[in-house]
Parts: sequence; structure tokens; C-alpha cells
Amino acid sequence: MNSISVYPGGAKLEKPWLAAYPAGIPAELPPLEYESLTELLEKSCARYGDRIAFSSMGKRLSYRELERQTRKIAAWLQASGLQKGDRVAVMMPNVLQNPIATYGILRAGLVVVNVNPLYTPRELEHQLRDSGAKAIFVLENFAHTVEQVLAKTDVRHVVVSSLGEMLGAKGLIVNLLVRKVKKLVPAWSIPQHRTFKQVLSEGDGGALKPAGLVGGDIAFLQYTGGTTGIAKGAVLTHRNLLSNKLQLEFWLKSAFENRTRPEVLNFLCALPLYHIFALTVNSLMGMSLGAHNILVANPRDIPALVREFSKSNVHVFPGLNTLFNALMNNAEFAKVDFSSLVISLGGGMAVQRPVAERWLKITGAHITEGYGLSETSPVATANRFDSPEFTGSIGLPISSTELDIRDEDGHSLALGEVGEICIRGPQVMAGYWNKPEETARAMTADGYFRTGDMGFMDARGYTKIVDRKKDMILVSGFNVYPNEIEEVAAMHAGILEAAAVGVADGHSGEAVKLFVVRKDPDLTEADVRAHCAANLTNYKRPRFIEFRTELPKSPVGKILRKDLRN
Repeated sequence: MNSISVYPGGAKLEKPWLAAYPAGIPAELPPLEYESLTELLEKSCARYGDRIAFSSMGKRLSYRELERQTRKIAAWLQASGLQKGDRVAVMMPNVLQNPIATYGILRAGLVVVNVNPLYTPRELEHQLRDSGAKAIFVLENFAHTVEQVLAKTDVRHVVVSSLGEMLGAKGLIVNLLVRKVKKLVPAWSIPQHRTFKQVLSEGDGGALKPAGLVGGDIAFLQYTGGTTGIAKGAVLTHRNLLSNKLQLEFWLKSAFENRTRPEVLNFLCALPLYHIFALTVNSLMGMSLGAHNILVANPRDIPALVREFSKSNVHVFPGLNTLFNALMNNAEFAKVDFSSLVISLGGGMAVQRPVAERWLKITGAHITEGYGLSETSPVATANRFDSPEFTGSIGLPISSTELDIRDEDGHSLALGEVGEICIRGPQVMAGYWNKPEETARAMTADGYFRTGDMGFMDARGYTKIVDRKKDMILVSGFNVYPNEIEEVAAMHAGILEAAAVGVADGHSGEAVKLFVVRKDPDLTEADVRAHCAANLTNYKRPRFIEFRTELPKSPVGKILRKDLRN
């Protein structure tokens, strides 16, 4: 039956979703088993020592070896003078070095700053300066970007790794192909940098001092546009992430109500580990369960991803609508034996019904859609894992999570009424890094995070998103904010005014369209594209550019994006 909670001030919130929970999922989380992510790592490595934790390009890393390697990284970081709470950036795709560096940073008592490896120098500089990062781990393919901004940041320790560095003898061939044949490593020079293997060697045998981490300590600064276009770090604590991991584990149990659970689960990790979805679902939950995470460095190589599916007996596959669609458009995908596939998790963007129905027909496994944000670690709601029904909704609030639909004045609305989706739970961030004003705007007095998404909850407790309050554009699961695109456009001397909006796109869900008023009459579309390419990572770049003589404005001169969208 439905539950009603009373909060400070006398406000009442109905919880119709509890009646719709699968059997065995608690309304509230029990006490957390671990105090920190470091404790999770150490106990999982002890418990699952000989199991494979991560694999990449055929090279496997056991839990026991993961413990050894992360200990070396942590000891080196401490010996380098970094103190508890210092920030360290990780700028790597899904290679073995990524989880080794990430968990090594955490074991040293430091804070991980995840960085998209494809960032331009402008984007990287902002993130490093804002976080105050003192060290960075980067794949050599992107070291030239670090080189360009290093002098403007607080970074004093640079660790550069090659793609093949952890692959043994095979790595020599991989590096030769990447460097000489495909020429994917632009020239760079960073004096006093260390290679990844040098760091492992120098940290070997070094003393690792216990960091004394507690649940409220910061684990990650996860950068996001938040409620505005200015990239800011969502402060995620060890408790935030441990809570979300446990919430997901309870939810996952229901997927095995009617089938045998494998002794070891295989997770296919095609989503980047610098994205909060893969970080929590693949890396953290996978580690807690003793699972094997198969890392995919380049998910855009669909034929290679299909081959990975064919040989890996995948049980759990987190993905995005665009990725599901791309896989199904590969002729070889339908030939894969999907008998091992238990659950496909859809997040980051809305899953389209035709895609979900086609996926079910081809694989025999339904896509379970969930919802969350960087600020919620990320999962806040999910559809039932034990149901083949495609609801077209974002599902039910997960354990210990409260979802309230509120109007512009912050008042709770009745079931079926559209308002802003607000979320409260142990996975909600501690705030934005060094931005108290932004934090105050994003959080309510009673502890709810204002998502900026508009939706309604039905009588069963399922919530449907109908629109976004903010102008954020969602491109393949990544937030793109018009303010940032427009600011970059304004940097070009030939542009008088610019406005960015999202337009429907069959591949990425939405794409960026930029409206431009010329200052220089000779300005071309190619000029604008080149400028954007130099200052914006790929998914933020305008797909469409339209020149106009003027832009629609309000009486006070504000550009009306809604008129451009219409």
C-alpha cells in the first residue's frame, strides 16, 4: 500500500511507488557495509582475488593484481607530497590504466577529477583551474592538450601512459600501430613527466599511509553543466557513491527472480568511465559484486564492439539509445548468441520505444530505462528489472529516494500534474565545488535537488519527463548548454550575435543548431565550424549552422531561444 511521509514543516509526500516495488527491494537502505570506496576496493580484492576485475584488448587484470597496482599508485602519490583531499585528474578512455589510476588516487585519500579525453585546451583549462588539480594521469594521445594549458594550472605532476603500456608484449605492437601507422599521438613535450610504468615502479614497496577516509569525505568532482552552462564540479562523497551502488544492487537482484544467476557476472563497459553512469554502474557495482568488466576503449568502432559481444558472454550491458541503435544497424549484431544477456540498462538520454522493441526482438532482453544526473551519483529512478514492459517512463524512485513534483513556488503538486522533478536521497551530491550560490539555487531548503526537468508522476509512482525547464541540449547522453556554445561563438571576431538550441536528431536524440548574425559579411559556415572545433569537444559542436540578419529578442533584449526552437 502507499506510504506517506511527513517532513519538517509539516509537508506530506505520498510514496505510491513503494507498492510497485519488486519483491525483496527495501523501501529504505540498510546501513552501508563500507565506510569508503577504498574499503570497498580492498575488501572486494581480498574476497575475489583470482577473479578477473577488468580486461582490455585481451589483457586481463585480476582483483589481486588490481589491489597491488593501485597500492603502488597510491604510495607514489603520497610520496609526491599530495595531501588528503587534494584533487587529481584522470584523462583517459576505457583502458586498464583508468581504473588503476582512479582507485589508486582514492586509496591515497585524494579526490578524482574525471576529464573527457577529447576536451579542447579551453575546456581542460577550465576544469583543471576550477578543481585546483595538482596532478593528472593522461593517455599520450591527449598529452598535447595538457601541454598547452599546464602553465596556467596548479598541476605539478603529470603521468603519461601509452595505449599499450599495460598489455605486455602485445602492447609494443599496439603502440607501433597507434603512433606510427594510424598517427593518433600528436607531438607533445612535458618535461619532468612520468610514464605510468615509472610511477608503478617508483611506488612499488613504498609505504601507503591509511587515509582515514569517512563517508562524508569527497571522492569525486564530477563536472557537469548543472543548472547553468558553466561547467561545475558536483561534489560526490564516498557515502553518495556507496549508497547509489547499494541501491542498484538491490534493484539488480530482481533481474534474477526467474532465471539462474551466474557465479560471475560479465559487464560490457562501452560507456566511458569518466561518465558517471559507467563509473557507478560498471566500475563500482561491478567491483562490489566481483564482476568482470570488459573495457571498450572505442565504442564508436561498432564492428569491434559487436565482436566483443560475440565472444564475452555478456550478462549486463549499460548503454544509451544511440548505442543500442548503432549496434542493431550492424548486420553482424543479429547473429550474436544473446542467451547470456540478462539486462540492458538504458540511461543518459530517453530510450525510444521503437529502439527498445527492436532490441527485445533481436536480443531477447528488454532495455530497462533509468534516470539520473551527475548530481545524483547518478541513478535516482529505474524501471523494474524483472518486467519486460517498456513503460516509456523513467521508472520508480529507488530505495531511500524521494521524488517530488513541484511548481514554480516550490509547492508539491498532485499526481498527474506537471512540474519540476525534485530528488532527495543519500545519493544526492553535497553541492557544487566552491560555488555556494549555484548550490543554493540547485537545492531546496528541505534537501531536494532541483533537476530542471519537467514531468509528472502517475498513480503507480512512475514518472514521465515531458520537457526541460532549462535550455540544456542532450546529445547522446551528454549535457550541452547553450550558454557555453554561445560564449565560444562570441569569441570569433566575425560573429555579432549567436544563439544555440537543440533540434531533434535520429542518431543522437538531439543535436546543436547555432544561429549566427555576422559582424564580418565574409564569414562562412566553414569559418564557424573551424572555430567551434578548436574550442569545443565533438559532441558540443553545432551540427547545423544558420545565418540570420537578426535574432528574436524580448522587450529587454534577451534572445528568445524558444522562438528559434519553434
